[in-house]
Amino acid sequence: MTNTRITPEWIAALKPNEIFVFGSNLAGRHAGGAARIATDKFGAEWGIGVGRTGQTYAIPTMQGGVETIRPYVDDFIKYAAEHPELNFLVTRIGCGIAGFRDVDIAPLFAECMYMPNVWLPHTFLIALSK
Repeated sequence: MTNTRITPEWIAALKPNEIFVFGSNLAGRHAGGAARIATDKFGAEWGIGVGRTGQTYAIPTMQGGVETIRPYVDDFIKYAAEHPELNFLVTRIGCGIAGFRDVDIAPLFAECMYMPNVWLPHTFLIALSK
């Protein structure tokens, strides 16, 4: 079965078992975009740019090319697999301030299409279907 769970374009609130997955920078300076929303609304901690804090999971995207993002996405996939009680709402990480395209980032999340607790952006699903 493939992923038909689509992350909403705008997330204003989370259920207790939902985690907001966003693109960050390694320094954890969550000043704009989804990172700012993660800090203001969902408990992301300033100064922590990788992993879980509050109801968020940070994946760094500002340190180089797509290959520098892959290990962090792999860690996220492992974390999501180890926590089936949680639902992970992946935003368009890397496709805002970091400047990547959906077709660049979506393949990193291909495995998530088969994970029942991971939601992906519609644009990632389109990129993965090509």
